[in-house]
Amino acid sequence: MQIVRTTYLSLGSNLGNKFKNLQQAVDIIALEIGTIAKISSIYKTAAWGFESDDFYNICVQVSTSLNPENLLDAIRKTEISLGRKRTSEKKYKARIIDIDVLLFDNEIIFSKELIVPHKEMLNRKFVMVPLAEIAPNFMHPIEKQRIQVCLANCTDDNKIENTYLKLKRPICLSEKFNYIAIEGNIGAGKTTLTNLIAEDFNAKIILERFADNPFLPKFYEDNERYAFPLEMSFLADRYQQLSDDLAQFDLFKNFIVSDYYIFKSLIFAQVTLQKDEYFLYRKMFDIMYNEISKPDLYIYLYQETPRLLENIKNRGRDYEQNISPEYLDKIHKGYATFIKTEKNLNTLIVDVTNKDFLHNIEDYKEIIELIKNVE
Repeated sequence: MQIVRTTYLSLGSNLGNKFKNLQQAVDIIALEIGTIAKISSIYKTAAWGFESDDFYNICVQVSTSLNPENLLDAIRKTEISLGRKRTSEKKYKARIIDIDVLLFDNEIIFSKELIVPHKEMLNRKFVMVPLAEIAPNFMHPIEKQRIQVCLANCTDDNKIENTYLKLKRPICLSEKFNYIAIEGNIGAGKTTLTNLIAEDFNAKIILERFADNPFLPKFYEDNERYAFPLEMSFLADRYQQLSDDLAQFDLFKNFIVSDYYIFKSLIFAQVTLQKDEYFLYRKMFDIMYNEISKPDLYIYLYQETPRLLENIKNRGRDYEQNISPEYLDKIHKGYATFIKTEKNLNTLIVDVTNKDFLHNIEDYKEIIELIKNVE
């Protein structure tokens, strides 16, 4: 389980569109560093220590799983991505963006690259005023006083003005969704994506227990004989697992993510069962389906059949190696029909045919952004 800690960052800009610079920085921080819990108002101050245009300054509270060294590295990459050019000169100068680590939980850090708490923060109103707005009762680890008291003791007499401008706070997945179900054809990558999201966003994970099903290898050898016991056993197991796991609230997790939804049972049953078997199966399914909680977001990962066959071959499960393209095409059609007819699900379809979200971080980030933008 990831350890998530709270850090407070100071951001400033006095070149170009300062409001836009700060918003872009906040958006990147949310993507690369962690969940932004609070953002202060934007404060305007004169350049500190040199002659230049006025600065816009804010402070943000971020929950991050990064350690201090990786946090600093991510901050520098954020500055560079926004156009900041660092030099070896020590003097102050105008900048598109400047990001400083003020506090990292209650830790005291003295290293060559990073000093926390920031050694100058108590002497700068452009830092202390926005920080006191979002964390007035946080205890300074060295001074042993609340930030609000530290601000009152600050001797900086430079003018600071609240612009009352507000940046848009990026919304975390856990604030939008309590339960996300990820579906897809065989080999689409649903379990891989589920694991990645659970790890990165501290989610409770529900994975289908297909490996424990004794009928699965037999089904791939003799479809007609083992189709009905296979589908009935899957339905019973999925119903029990989802009923148990969705009912158990985990205080230490932000939300739930699963690599299947129970309607998957009906889609596969339509493909594998004879008509009379399917009629009986449907009766059992309808009873169970009405009892299962519906996901806040249903994600369908679409991959073209040739890519699915390639993925199936690469993962090397013996009993899957004879799966035919025709069988995968039928499952595709089953999902397409379900998505068109099931109007009560909040559905996101993602074409991952040309994406490698396990090995390509940009592909993964693109999918996360699609999820975050779902209404």
